[in-house]
Amino acid sequence: MVRHFSHFIAIDWSGAKGSRHKSIAMAVAHADGGPPVLVDRKSGWSREEVFEVLRDELPDNSLVGFDLGISLPFADHSAFFPGWQETPWNAEQLWELIETICAEEEDFAAGTFVDHPKAQHYFRRHGGREGKHFGGGRGRFRVTEHAQAEQGLKPTSNFNLVGAAQVGKSSLTGMRLLHALRRHVPVWPVDPLPHTGSVIVEIYTALAAKAAGRSTSRAKIRDMGELDDALVALSSPPLGSAGPIDDHSADALITAAWMRAHAQRAELWSPHGMTPQVARTEGWTFGVL
Repeated sequence: MVRHFSHFIAIDWSGAKGSRHKSIAMAVAHADGGPPVLVDRKSGWSREEVFEVLRDELPDNSLVGFDLGISLPFADHSAFFPGWQETPWNAEQLWELIETICAEEEDFAAGTFVDHPKAQHYFRRHGGREGKHFGGGRGRFRVTEHAQAEQGLKPTSNFNLVGAAQVGKSSLTGMRLLHALRRHVPVWPVDPLPHTGSVIVEIYTALAAKAAGRSTSRAKIRDMGELDDALVALSSPPLGSAGPIDDHSADALITAAWMRAHAQRAELWSPHGMTPQVARTEGWTFGVL
């Protein structure tokens, strides 16, 4: 099924501590054209504010992309947390478990979960603390992350919480937000793609940069001229500005334009590796085949 969307919203997310996050950026590309636009917060976004915008102000028929992992690896061991009796059996239950353990933390933080007496054994944490179930090496990967690697990208395990490239922290905080949005916006492919209305998908901003002609090693953009070149490569009008830009804002702008350019590709909604079981448990990254 191919859907018409009126707005394409890309959100570069953060799992950092604190209540304001300069690393959160939101950009919107309108289906009718024009360059994508940043939804700016001079003091930085809080995760709670992003939630409120999506709950209360989201334009109908919006495709919302979050740069995070919407779930954890499951297929490799037929469980998120093999050996833990309380391990959930699908992504929705996983979000609920994280929310239950972290309910006292503000702004969708998830530190309580990674420090949980049981959960901590599955993560690689700072200070050389690697859980006995982390899996060694680069850790465990979802099916979609194996497919990312086949497309020339460099995914990181969502169980890894260490290093500049880690996405584990942002994924866990994002799962709390997805749980809170459960009654408001469906999440593809955990939920089927609805025939009408808005939907949330997982995105990988490096995929958009690659589609714009950037190499994996040059995926991050910090110059407005380079940003305009990338937008034009994605069939978007340029912003026409000069000077520096932070890479989080650039990621959101490029990915909003990429979503607008590619959301009508039917094959992106039916990737060959995404079985019904994978969709319910691990989810998928939109744009990965």
